[in-house]
Amino acid sequence: MSNEKIVSEKLTLSTKLAYGAGDFGPAVTSNIALFYLLLFFTNVAGIPPGLAGSILMIGKVWDAVNDPIVGLLTDKTTSRRWGRRLPWMFYGAIPFGLFFFLQWIVPQFTPDRSSNIWPLFWYYVVIGIFSQAFFTIVNLPYTAMTPELTQDYDERTSLNSFRFTFSIGGSILSLIFAQVVFYVIKDPQQQYLVLAALCTVISVLSLYWCVYGTRERILAFEAQRIQLEQPPEIPFFQQIKIAFSNKPFLFVIAIYLFSWLGVQITATVIPYFVIYCMKLKNVDVPTVLIAVQGTALLMLFLWSYLSKKLGKKVVYFLGMILWIIAAAGLFFLQSDQIGLMYLMAVMAGCGVSTAYLIPWSMIPDVIELDELQTGQRREGVFYGFMVLLQKFGLAFGLFLTGNALQVSGFKEVIAGQAQQVQPDSALFAIRIIVGPIPTICLIIGLILTFFYPITREMHAEIMLKLQERKQNKDE
Repeated sequence: MSNEKIVSEKLTLSTKLAYGAGDFGPAVTSNIALFYLLLFFTNVAGIPPGLAGSILMIGKVWDAVNDPIVGLLTDKTTSRRWGRRLPWMFYGAIPFGLFFFLQWIVPQFTPDRSSNIWPLFWYYVVIGIFSQAFFTIVNLPYTAMTPELTQDYDERTSLNSFRFTFSIGGSILSLIFAQVVFYVIKDPQQQYLVLAALCTVISVLSLYWCVYGTRERILAFEAQRIQLEQPPEIPFFQQIKIAFSNKPFLFVIAIYLFSWLGVQITATVIPYFVIYCMKLKNVDVPTVLIAVQGTALLMLFLWSYLSKKLGKKVVYFLGMILWIIAAAGLFFLQSDQIGLMYLMAVMAGCGVSTAYLIPWSMIPDVIELDELQTGQRREGVFYGFMVLLQKFGLAFGLFLTGNALQVSGFKEVIAGQAQQVQPDSALFAIRIIVGPIPTICLIIGLILTFFYPITREMHAEIMLKLQERKQNKDE
């Protein structure tokens, strides 16, 4: 079968499943880090929340810096066996898993950690930098594969629904692991070590499934792309200028930034909210999180269907409004309102699924607009800068979260000591972080989505012009 015929055909179920698996591993590891790493630093490693937030910020800033570098390098990679993206995933999978696991070790640099916390601080900083670097090496090429697998407007939404089905499914599986491990193993350090080991193995295997399952389709696209006459390469800094002069691209990165600020801030502080404000136990945290992620998984299918009928904007609005109501309500929730807490978790899950689905369905449309304007396919550059700005925002959010807890008087826990009773100021800070702050982020995202310019009709026009250009070159 010719490469052109392979690329023009609809995606097979096996290709969609393999592509989805590529986000399964990173989702498993990211989800555990998102919900538990700050809690692990403060309540197991005994690091003050301000320093713990700084560790997360440093890792995220480095993660953001290396995104456009890796994106540009994947655009320039040439491999007859693997194409542009897959070599990065193939060779980066094992180091990615290894450095994720090393984050959950508590090394004993001194007999009394409380007397000198700095060796521990720098250990986690260094490991975090390597962990984030290898996360980028496997995940950014993966995200840039979407427009290479299919050029169909609606099929991309379907493809992303498979991706985020695996992503949210991985998140749920990691939380189920956490619940079982926390129930069976009583020692906090051992809990996190066993959990990290399970997640590491699963994440590496799923990445290799993606590499081998999408290889034929990716190589067919690469062969077709190489056959076309390529315009002169644009210098790197001019590429940056062109990317940021693309108005729809600016909208997409801003929508994604504020959506995921809401996700990240809520996810980081929700374990503290469940334990200290709702007065539940550590083993109850995964149950609440599963309510959010389970709803998000189920709603992906409905949102994907409605997106074809109503459009991406309408779907985003419907999901976000439910999430805003839930986020605002968390501030007022009392410890005896457990049922209401789960209802709000379900409502939040409806919005979380649109935060997964819609922005990532928009970015391929932006890339094709850029191709029409410049004649080049530059997925790596666009995905790199999209994730760079998102991670800078998240780094700032994590830093503020940790330091807000520190200023509010939150008391970290040293291993072997009893659970600390937190002052009212710390409880109030947790409520502010879990409710009003994400609400503001989500409202800003809604406003930006309202003004996003690319519609289904505009995208059809872009694809028609690109097809005409290709036919003219063939003649």
